[in-house]
Order: sequence, then structure tokens, then C-alpha cells
Amino acid sequence: MNIEDLQTFVAVADTGGVSAAARRLGVSRSIVSRRLFRIEAELGVQLLARTTRGAALTEAGITFRDHAARASAEIDTARETILPNGDLRGRLRVAMPLTFGPTHFAPVLAEMARQHPRLHIHTSYSDRHVDLITEGFDCAIRSAHLQDSNLIAKRVGPIHGKLVASPDYIEAHGSPETPDDLVTHQALMQGTEAWQFMDGGKVVTVQPQGRFKADSATALAAAAAAGLGIAWLPDCITHEYLVSGALVPIMTRYPVPPGAAYVVRPPSQHPTRKVRVLTEMLIEYFKRNPDIWGQDR
Repeated sequence: MNIEDLQTFVAVADTGGVSAAARRLGVSRSIVSRRLFRIEAELGVQLLARTTRGAALTEAGITFRDHAARASAEIDTARETILPNGDLRGRLRVAMPLTFGPTHFAPVLAEMARQHPRLHIHTSYSDRHVDLITEGFDCAIRSAHLQDSNLIAKRVGPIHGKLVASPDYIEAHGSPETPDDLVTHQALMQGTEAWQFMDGGKVVTVQPQGRFKADSATALAAAAAAGLGIAWLPDCITHEYLVSGALVPIMTRYPVPPGAAYVVRPPSQHPTRKVRVLTEMLIEYFKRNPDIWGQDR
């Protein structure tokens, strides 16, 4: 049985449709349909029931999917094992945050591509919450606190943040000393989010108000440097501004709760070697750059 047919069936089963599986595999819909027809013809059973919404597994398909996934994983492992010098091959689709992905994580992916010339890396930079399974991504880099999901997450490093403002803003409006003081200040926000601060061992939540909003932390940092208000931002965004003095930390007695960066992937028994290598490289990157991301504290 053709291994590509098996992998295609697993992709359709996991993504719920031919179009999504085609995006994941990087092939046309007609190729996916041809492979499905071939594998069902060889087995002599219907594995997928086509619907207006995509494709649903039949009872036989549910049983066969697990066996096909294990066989595909074993073949992928065997292929990687016999490659010289631990080379990686195939395609790696990664979803990265737009806020600091191009500036901070892109060099890691470039180095990975340099070390593994047979590997094809396709990266999507966006701050929206992508659906890894239906959109066909091998993994994603996500920051801050993860919501409950069926995805498997591996922490790769800390993400610390702080409240900042420009010296001009502080001179004109003063500096808040406590979370309650923030209600009298202009907040620079991405939406209607709440801000959290640590008061000893207790978390204090504030609903800030402001007239300037942007869906980019980079844009908010620029607005803060222009004196428009106070921003709650990660250290990796404000690092250069703090070094130059364009921004200064404020309300330091109430630190921002620490977050973290994670590599998340669809549920499976074992991650692919491509995802493992990327994870290891990101962990090493965070260790080498504590001045940007902040030390674990």
C-alpha cells in the first residue's frame, strides 16, 4: 500500500475535509481525491463519507485511521533515521505570531533551514488564533497563558512584561503608583482586555480605559513612545525603547504576571522530528537572549 495514500487518508481524517488536507500536504485537491479513491479501492471498503461540510469517517475509517497514523509515523521516523548527519526532509508548516515572530523567531527558522537543506519551511505570521488541524499546520508558536485545548504544548521560554510610558507622558500626567490609579490615565490597548498585576501573592485585575487601540503590540509601543498613554507590553517589544530611554517602566511595585512561549502541535503520540528540532532550537534561543525576554523569576 502506498505510504502517501496512507498519509493522505490520515490528513483528511484529521482535518475533516479534502481541501484542508490538500493545504496541509501541499498538493492539489484532485491529488488528494485520487489517493483516497485508490486506498478505498484497495481495501474494498468506504473509509470516508463525503458530506456538504467535508468528509466524515465511517466506522471502518475510524478503525483504520489509528493503524494508518501509526504506520505513517513509523515510516517518517525510518526516513529521518537513515538520512545522513541527521538531516531533516519534507515540509514544516509553522504558525507564528505577527507581533514578534518576524523579528525574533524568524532567525531561528532561517538557521533551521540553513542546517537542513532538504527541509521546506512554510511560515504564516499572524496574531489570529489559527486552527492547526483544519488549516494543516505542523505546529504553532503561542505566547502568554494557554487556554485549555486538546493541543499538546511544550514550553520553550519565559515572556515577561511590564507597564511602560514615555518620560513626556509622565511629566505631563504623572505616574500611577497603584493599579487603582490607572483609571485616571490613558491606556493603550489591543481591545477591551483586562490588565493583571501582582500584589504580593495576589493577582489584581484592572479594566483600563483609553482612546488609542491597535491589534499590534509593536504599534502600541510606538504610541507609548509618542506620549499617548500607558502600555502593558512584553519585554521583547519594549527592550530597545527602554535601552534608549524612550520608554520607562512604571508602577514597578506591582509586576505583571509572567507568561511563556510554547510550541503547540496537534495531538499525537509523538511529535515529528522536525517539530522536536524546532522546539530545541527555540529553547536554546531563549536561553541565549535573557536580556530580551527576561530571566525566569
